[in-house]
Amino acid sequence: MAARLSLLVMAAGMGSRYGGLKQLDPVGPGGEVLLDYAVYDAKQAGLDRVVFLIRKDLETDFRKAIGKRYEGKIEVEYAFQELDDLPPGFVLPDGRKKPWGTGQAILAAGSVIRGGFVAINADDFYGRESYRLLYRHLTSPAGEGRGEFSMAGFRLDQTLSDHGTVTRGVCQSDANGFLVGVEEYFDLHPEGSKVKGRNQSGQERAFSGQDSVSMNCWGFNASIFPMLQEGFEAFLQQAGTQEKSEYLIPNAVGGWIREGKARVRVLPTSEKWAGMTYPEDKQRVADYLKGLVARGVYPNPLF
Repeated sequence: MAARLSLLVMAAGMGSRYGGLKQLDPVGPGGEVLLDYAVYDAKQAGLDRVVFLIRKDLETDFRKAIGKRYEGKIEVEYAFQELDDLPPGFVLPDGRKKPWGTGQAILAAGSVIRGGFVAINADDFYGRESYRLLYRHLTSPAGEGRGEFSMAGFRLDQTLSDHGTVTRGVCQSDANGFLVGVEEYFDLHPEGSKVKGRNQSGQERAFSGQDSVSMNCWGFNASIFPMLQEGFEAFLQQAGTQEKSEYLIPNAVGGWIREGKARVRVLPTSEKWAGMTYPEDKQRVADYLKGLVARGVYPNPLF
């Protein structure tokens, strides 16, 4: 019997720039939160269950506000990202308060995930097509091999905010559609018909807007867990004593690609990403979801 496919929702973090727990902020016309749409779309695409990756101290409030919404609708499980959840031989450095990053978060979910899964941020709207594309890849022979992963590629101009600049990982792909690398660009904003920003070195660049960006919407199979375990241990040996160091999925995946250990199929999606980088984005997201409901894309109420 094939392993079931899961939606892994990374909900352990707080929105620092936004100023609150975005995961619990109602934005739908029926009082829905963004997570509701993620779970609904994932289930419609064929995923069997949802795994919420949260901090243990958020569990009670999260179960009450979020988990109960899905009782009887889809199987729900929880995994926990904790600072002291470290491999044998490592100890938590004194004064460390910052989470270890998305790499450790996904590694922590290995206790409840055995098969393929889609990993997403808790506070982003990705659209149904994105889940369908990832599901199709995960259930294909190509998506079952060791190190054979995928990601939804969003158009840069579909991921901007009207209320400030954003940071995005701009993707480079080869002729066969496999990811070659991701470079972070900062202060991205529309300027005329272009989108302008700068890289970590401060070099400015103008993009067409059609460039593919990663919004942390990934398709992984279970082969990622031993790879993450090995990578996290190497990270801790090298940077584990640094107060703000993070083991991040884009960095881990990029390293595997360079080493020939993994391939990532970029799946271009026409969906508009929607999220709340700034408090003022909430009304824009609410209006967008209201429009989708009016067009019959979603029912009201959602569940």
